[in-house]
Amino acid sequence: MSTPSALPPLNARALGLALLITLIWGVNFIVIKWSVAGASPLLVAALRFAVAAVPAVFFVARPRMPARLLWSYGLTVGVIQFGLLYLAIQLGMSAGLGSLLMQMQAFFTALLAARFLGERIQPWQAAGIALAFAGMGVIGGLSGGDLPLVSLGLTLAAALGWAVSNLLVRASGGANMFSLVVWSALIPPLPLTLLAGLTGGWEAVGRTLTQSGPGFWAAIVFMGLGNTVLGFGIWAALIQRHGAGRVAPLSLLVPVFGIIASAVAYHEAFPPGKALGAVLVFVGLVLHVFGGRWWRTRTARSVA
Repeated sequence: MSTPSALPPLNARALGLALLITLIWGVNFIVIKWSVAGASPLLVAALRFAVAAVPAVFFVARPRMPARLLWSYGLTVGVIQFGLLYLAIQLGMSAGLGSLLMQMQAFFTALLAARFLGERIQPWQAAGIALAFAGMGVIGGLSGGDLPLVSLGLTLAAALGWAVSNLLVRASGGANMFSLVVWSALIPPLPLTLLAGLTGGWEAVGRTLTQSGPGFWAAIVFMGLGNTVLGFGIWAALIQRHGAGRVAPLSLLVPVFGIIASAVAYHEAFPPGKALGAVLVFVGLVLHVFGGRWWRTRTARSVA
């Protein structure tokens, strides 16, 4: 296995592809908001995963992991992470703020890993977590009536589901992520569709499936193929070739693109409360991702 130092650095082509994927993932929050405006968010999520699974599942090998982990991952990502996120956006969560708050998964992952895997939370991680949760407090306390608390809670629950799925990936023993994304997409459509029918009525489900226009189905294809299959496929290839340490930090651009896209598409403006909270969350995220490098550099200088 190649060591990280032996992996080639990001060239212009690789960097361009990484930026394209983060742009797609950021814009995806706009597509979600548009698609759930007139349809059940749970049904939209179900269709997204159905398109991601078929026909890709016929061309991608099954990931090498126990079936219980595959099912757990599929339900956690499909029903909890994206089902709750789509519902939160329909209930009032803005696309830009939602793209940022979903990154709380990084902090939730660190806390869950410390609790269940015995991993130690490093000083820079603790500082990042403190800043991010302070930002969450500001957003919840000072945003006013423009942000329903239920949508905020659902978004954080979705981020927590993402964090749980991260631990399931670790438990899988290094399964191929692209295979995992494709095969796990087979699992959520049925429970999400059942929940959509039970909560919104089967007549509404049938109306969405039979009367939706080409724009709606284009959004589903974008989310299923562009955002999921193409996005994760290229991202996994970039990490495999250039290393997670070089590629993963670029995901910080997802909420940046999401906020910009939301401002352009919906003229979203951040009032002072949400702006201050968003800045605290983003600074905490940057510290969480890059703090280790700064800490090691400072330690090395002090020792020298």
